[in-house]
Amino acid sequence: MMSDPALDRLAAMFHGPDVTGTRYELISILGRGGMGTVYLARDTVLDREIALKIVEPSAAVNEARILARLEHPGIVPVHDFGELPDGRRFYAMKRVRGDRLDRWMASGRDLGARLRVFLRVCDAVAFAHAHGVVHRDLKPENVMVGEFGEVLVLDWGVATELQIADFRVQIAGTAEYMAPEQRRGEAVDERTDVFALGAILETIAEAPPVLAIARKARSDDPAARYADVRALAADVSRFLDDRAVQAHRESLFDRLARFGRRYRLPILLVLAYLVMRLLLLWLARV
Repeated sequence: MMSDPALDRLAAMFHGPDVTGTRYELISILGRGGMGTVYLARDTVLDREIALKIVEPSAAVNEARILARLEHPGIVPVHDFGELPDGRRFYAMKRVRGDRLDRWMASGRDLGARLRVFLRVCDAVAFAHAHGVVHRDLKPENVMVGEFGEVLVLDWGVATELQIADFRVQIAGTAEYMAPEQRRGEAVDERTDVFALGAILETIAEAPPVLAIARKARSDDPAARYADVRALAADVSRFLDDRAVQAHRESLFDRLARFGRRYRLPILLVLAYLVMRLLLLWLARV
Protein backbone atom coordinates (compact mmCIF):
# COMPACT_ATOMS: atom_id res chain seq x y z
CA MET A 1 0.00 0.00 0.00
CA MET A 2 1.21 3.50 -0.79
CA SER A 3 1.30 6.06 1.97
CA ASP A 4 -0.93 9.13 1.83
CA PRO A 5 2.03 11.48 1.14
CA ALA A 6 3.15 9.24 -1.73
CA LEU A 7 -0.35 9.26 -3.22
CA ASP A 8 -0.54 13.03 -2.89
CA ARG A 9 2.78 13.39 -4.68
CA LEU A 10 1.69 11.05 -7.50
CA ALA A 11 -1.56 12.99 -7.97
CA ALA A 12 0.35 16.27 -8.10
CA MET A 13 2.53 14.96 -10.89
CA PHE A 14 -0.54 14.46 -13.09
CA HIS A 15 -2.18 17.76 -12.17
CA GLY A 16 0.85 19.90 -12.89
CA PRO A 17 3.45 21.49 -10.63
CA ASP A 18 2.55 23.41 -7.51
CA VAL A 19 4.75 26.51 -7.51
CA THR A 20 3.36 27.79 -4.20
CA GLY A 21 6.11 29.42 -2.17
CA THR A 22 8.31 30.14 -5.20
CA ARG A 23 8.78 33.42 -7.03
CA TYR A 24 7.31 31.99 -10.26
CA GLU A 25 3.90 32.04 -11.94
CA LEU A 26 3.22 29.45 -14.65
CA ILE A 27 1.97 30.76 -18.00
CA SER A 28 1.98 27.84 -20.42
CA ILE A 29 3.82 24.66 -21.42
CA LEU A 30 6.78 25.16 -23.77
CA GLY A 31 7.58 21.48 -24.24
CA ARG A 32 7.63 18.00 -22.78
CA GLY A 33 10.37 15.39 -22.83
CA GLY A 34 11.44 12.17 -21.20
CA MET A 35 13.36 14.08 -18.53
CA GLY A 36 10.65 16.59 -17.60
CA THR A 37 8.40 19.43 -18.70
CA VAL A 38 9.43 22.98 -19.53
CA TYR A 39 7.01 25.78 -18.71
CA LEU A 40 6.93 29.40 -19.71
CA ALA A 41 6.77 31.25 -16.40
CA ARG A 42 7.06 34.74 -15.00
CA ASP A 43 9.63 35.66 -12.40
CA THR A 44 7.51 37.86 -10.12
CA VAL A 45 10.54 39.41 -8.43
CA LEU A 46 12.36 40.60 -11.56
CA ASP A 47 9.20 40.77 -13.71
CA ARG A 48 10.58 38.79 -16.63
CA GLU A 49 9.66 35.64 -18.52
CA ILE A 50 11.80 32.57 -17.93
CA ALA A 51 11.76 28.87 -18.81
CA LEU A 52 10.99 26.70 -15.78
CA LYS A 53 11.92 23.04 -16.09
CA ILE A 54 10.20 20.61 -13.71
CA VAL A 55 11.89 17.22 -13.34
CA GLU A 56 12.36 14.34 -10.97
CA PRO A 57 14.93 15.01 -8.20
CA SER A 58 17.86 12.95 -9.54
CA ALA A 59 17.59 14.34 -13.08
CA ALA A 60 17.27 17.91 -11.83
CA VAL A 61 20.42 17.75 -9.73
CA ASN A 62 22.46 16.32 -12.60
CA GLU A 63 21.33 18.71 -15.32
CA ALA A 64 21.25 21.85 -13.17
CA ARG A 65 24.72 21.15 -11.78
CA ILE A 66 26.13 20.55 -15.26
CA LEU A 67 24.51 23.67 -16.75
CA ALA A 68 25.64 25.83 -13.85
CA ARG A 69 29.29 25.13 -14.64
CA LEU A 70 28.99 25.53 -18.43
CA GLU A 71 28.99 29.31 -18.80
CA HIS A 72 29.05 29.74 -22.57
CA PRO A 73 27.02 31.92 -24.99
CA GLY A 74 25.83 28.75 -26.74
CA ILE A 75 24.49 27.08 -23.57
CA VAL A 76 21.36 28.30 -21.74
CA PRO A 77 22.29 29.69 -18.29
CA VAL A 78 20.59 28.52 -15.08
CA HIS A 79 19.18 31.33 -12.90
CA ASP A 80 17.67 29.40 -9.98
CA PHE A 81 17.16 25.92 -8.54
CA GLY A 82 14.81 24.53 -5.89
CA GLU A 83 12.23 21.98 -4.77
CA LEU A 84 8.44 22.12 -5.11
CA PRO A 85 5.93 21.08 -2.41
CA ASP A 86 5.24 17.84 -4.33
CA GLY A 87 8.91 16.80 -4.08
CA ARG A 88 9.88 17.52 -7.65
CA ARG A 89 12.77 19.84 -8.42
CA PHE A 90 12.76 22.86 -10.68
CA TYR A 91 15.31 25.12 -12.20
CA ALA A 92 14.80 28.42 -13.93
CA MET A 93 16.59 29.18 -17.18
CA LYS A 94 16.79 31.96 -19.71
CA ARG A 95 13.71 31.98 -21.94
CA VAL A 96 14.95 31.41 -25.52
CA ARG A 97 12.93 32.85 -28.38
CA GLY A 98 13.57 31.34 -31.77
CA ASP A 99 13.17 28.09 -33.68
CA ARG A 100 14.55 24.58 -33.56
CA LEU A 101 17.46 23.94 -35.90
CA ASP A 102 15.50 21.54 -38.13
CA ARG A 103 12.68 24.05 -38.61
CA TRP A 104 15.13 26.92 -39.07
CA MET A 105 16.96 25.04 -41.83
CA ALA A 106 13.67 24.21 -43.58
CA SER A 107 13.02 27.90 -44.21
CA GLY A 108 15.35 28.13 -47.21
CA ARG A 109 18.67 29.06 -45.56
CA ASP A 110 21.70 28.86 -47.85
CA LEU A 111 24.43 26.30 -47.26
CA GLY A 112 26.92 28.79 -45.89
CA ALA A 113 24.46 30.05 -43.25
CA ARG A 114 23.56 26.50 -42.21
CA LEU A 115 27.18 25.46 -41.84
CA ARG A 116 28.07 28.57 -39.86
CA VAL A 117 25.27 27.74 -37.40
CA PHE A 118 26.60 24.18 -37.23
CA LEU A 119 30.05 25.52 -36.34
CA ARG A 120 28.56 27.46 -33.45
CA VAL A 121 26.92 24.26 -32.19
CA CYS A 122 30.36 22.62 -32.40
CA ASP A 123 31.85 25.49 -30.42
CA ALA A 124 29.38 25.01 -27.55
CA VAL A 125 29.89 21.23 -27.51
CA ALA A 126 33.68 21.60 -27.61
CA PHE A 127 33.41 23.95 -24.62
CA ALA A 128 31.42 21.33 -22.71
CA HIS A 129 34.01 18.67 -23.56
CA ALA A 130 36.80 20.94 -22.33
CA HIS A 131 34.93 21.06 -19.01
CA GLY A 132 34.53 17.29 -18.85
CA VAL A 133 30.91 16.95 -20.02
CA VAL A 134 29.46 14.78 -22.84
CA HIS A 135 25.97 15.79 -24.03
CA ARG A 136 24.80 12.34 -25.32
CA ASP A 137 21.60 13.64 -26.96
CA LEU A 138 22.68 16.05 -29.68
CA LYS A 139 20.06 16.39 -32.44
CA PRO A 140 18.43 19.24 -34.41
CA GLU A 141 15.51 19.38 -31.97
CA ASN A 142 17.95 20.19 -29.16
CA VAL A 143 19.47 23.20 -30.92
CA MET A 144 17.70 26.57 -30.91
CA VAL A 145 18.44 29.40 -33.31
CA GLY A 146 17.32 32.63 -31.67
CA GLU A 147 15.62 35.68 -33.14
CA PHE A 148 18.89 37.63 -33.17
CA GLY A 149 21.16 34.88 -34.44
CA GLU A 150 21.87 33.18 -31.10
CA VAL A 151 22.65 29.47 -31.37
CA LEU A 152 21.96 27.48 -28.19
CA VAL A 153 22.45 23.80 -27.38
CA LEU A 154 19.58 22.66 -25.16
CA ASP A 155 18.45 19.67 -23.08
CA TRP A 156 21.44 18.44 -21.09
CA GLY A 157 19.25 16.02 -19.12
CA VAL A 158 21.22 12.89 -20.07
CA ALA A 159 24.64 14.56 -20.16
CA THR A 160 27.37 12.83 -18.21
CA GLU A 161 30.78 13.75 -16.89
CA LEU A 162 33.76 12.19 -18.62
CA GLN A 163 35.15 10.47 -15.54
CA ILE A 164 31.75 8.78 -15.12
CA ALA A 165 31.42 8.11 -18.85
CA ASP A 166 34.57 5.96 -18.74
CA PHE A 167 32.38 3.23 -17.26
CA ARG A 168 29.21 1.63 -18.56
CA VAL A 169 26.35 4.13 -18.35
CA GLN A 170 22.60 3.91 -18.71
CA ILE A 171 21.51 3.88 -22.34
CA ALA A 172 19.91 7.23 -23.16
CA GLY A 173 19.54 9.46 -26.19
CA THR A 174 17.78 9.44 -29.56
CA ALA A 175 18.32 6.29 -31.65
CA GLU A 176 19.21 7.83 -35.03
CA TYR A 177 21.82 10.10 -33.44
CA MET A 178 23.34 7.57 -31.01
CA ALA A 179 26.80 6.17 -31.63
CA PRO A 180 27.08 2.35 -31.65
CA GLU A 181 28.92 2.28 -28.31
CA GLN A 182 26.19 4.47 -26.81
CA ARG A 183 23.44 2.13 -28.03
CA ARG A 184 25.30 -0.78 -26.41
CA GLY A 185 25.58 1.05 -23.09
CA GLU A 186 29.38 1.05 -23.25
CA ALA A 187 31.76 3.79 -22.14
CA VAL A 188 31.32 7.08 -24.01
CA ASP A 189 33.60 10.04 -24.62
CA GLU A 190 33.90 13.14 -26.81
CA ARG A 191 33.75 11.01 -29.96
CA THR A 192 30.23 9.92 -29.00
CA ASP A 193 29.09 13.52 -29.46
CA VAL A 194 31.19 13.73 -32.65
CA PHE A 195 29.04 10.90 -34.04
CA ALA A 196 25.82 12.79 -33.25
CA LEU A 197 27.21 15.98 -34.81
CA GLY A 198 28.00 13.98 -37.95
CA ALA A 199 24.39 12.80 -38.05
CA ILE A 200 23.22 16.42 -37.74
CA LEU A 201 25.64 17.48 -40.48
CA GLU A 202 24.10 14.93 -42.85
CA THR A 203 20.78 16.78 -42.53
CA ILE A 204 22.39 20.11 -43.39
CA ALA A 205 23.95 19.60 -46.81
CA GLU A 206 24.25 17.21 -49.75
CA ALA A 207 27.57 18.59 -51.06
CA PRO A 208 29.99 15.64 -51.47
CA PRO A 209 32.78 17.13 -49.29
CA VAL A 210 30.30 17.87 -46.49
CA LEU A 211 28.84 14.37 -46.71
CA ALA A 212 32.38 12.98 -46.54
CA ILE A 213 32.94 14.95 -43.33
CA ALA A 214 29.66 13.61 -41.92
CA ARG A 215 30.55 10.01 -42.84
CA LYS A 216 33.92 10.28 -41.13
CA ALA A 217 32.28 11.72 -38.01
CA ARG A 218 29.73 8.89 -38.06
CA SER A 219 32.20 6.02 -38.38
CA ASP A 220 31.13 2.97 -36.38
CA ASP A 221 34.65 2.72 -35.00
CA PRO A 222 35.32 5.64 -32.62
CA ALA A 223 39.01 5.58 -33.56
CA ALA A 224 38.10 6.30 -37.21
CA ARG A 225 36.10 9.40 -36.33
CA TYR A 226 37.51 12.87 -35.80
CA ALA A 227 39.51 12.85 -32.59
CA ASP A 228 37.42 15.69 -31.16
CA VAL A 229 34.85 18.32 -32.10
CA ARG A 230 37.51 20.91 -32.94
CA ALA A 231 38.92 18.63 -35.66
CA LEU A 232 35.43 18.14 -37.10
CA ALA A 233 34.78 21.88 -37.07
CA ALA A 234 38.14 22.57 -38.70
CA ASP A 235 37.24 20.38 -41.69
CA VAL A 236 33.88 22.17 -42.07
CA SER A 237 35.69 25.52 -41.92
CA ARG A 238 38.05 24.35 -44.67
CA PHE A 239 35.04 23.63 -46.88
CA LEU A 240 33.60 27.09 -46.20
CA ASP A 241 36.96 28.68 -47.07
CA ASP A 242 37.13 26.68 -50.34
CA ARG A 243 40.13 24.73 -49.12
CA ALA A 244 40.71 21.00 -49.41
CA VAL A 245 38.67 18.93 -46.96
CA GLN A 246 40.71 16.23 -45.24
CA ALA A 247 37.84 13.71 -45.26
CA HIS A 248 37.20 14.07 -49.01
CA ARG A 249 39.49 12.85 -51.80
CA GLU A 250 39.17 15.33 -54.65
CA SER A 251 39.33 14.55 -58.34
CA LEU A 252 41.42 16.79 -60.61
CA PHE A 253 38.22 18.43 -61.86
CA ASP A 254 37.05 19.10 -58.29
CA ARG A 255 40.41 20.63 -57.44
CA LEU A 256 40.38 22.90 -60.49
CA ALA A 257 36.76 23.94 -59.79
CA ARG A 258 37.62 24.76 -56.17
CA PHE A 259 40.69 26.72 -57.30
CA GLY A 260 38.51 28.64 -59.75
CA ARG A 261 35.95 29.52 -57.08
CA ARG A 262 38.57 30.59 -54.58
CA TYR A 263 40.52 32.80 -56.99
CA ARG A 264 37.64 33.86 -59.24
CA LEU A 265 38.42 37.59 -59.21
CA PRO A 266 42.17 37.35 -59.96
CA ILE A 267 41.46 34.81 -62.71
CA LEU A 268 38.83 37.08 -64.27
CA LEU A 269 41.23 40.03 -64.14
CA VAL A 270 43.98 38.04 -65.85
CA LEU A 271 41.56 36.80 -68.51
CA ALA A 272 40.29 40.33 -69.11
CA TYR A 273 43.89 41.54 -69.49
CA LEU A 274 44.71 38.78 -71.97
CA VAL A 275 41.57 39.46 -74.02
CA MET A 276 42.42 43.17 -74.11
CA ARG A 277 46.00 42.43 -75.20
CA LEU A 278 44.79 40.14 -77.98
CA LEU A 279 42.25 42.76 -79.08
CA LEU A 280 44.96 45.47 -79.22
CA LEU A 281 47.28 43.17 -81.20
CA TRP A 282 44.50 42.41 -83.66
CA LEU A 283 43.67 46.13 -84.05
CA ALA A 284 47.34 46.93 -84.59
CA ARG A 285 47.46 44.53 -87.55
CA VAL A 286 44.31 45.83 -89.20
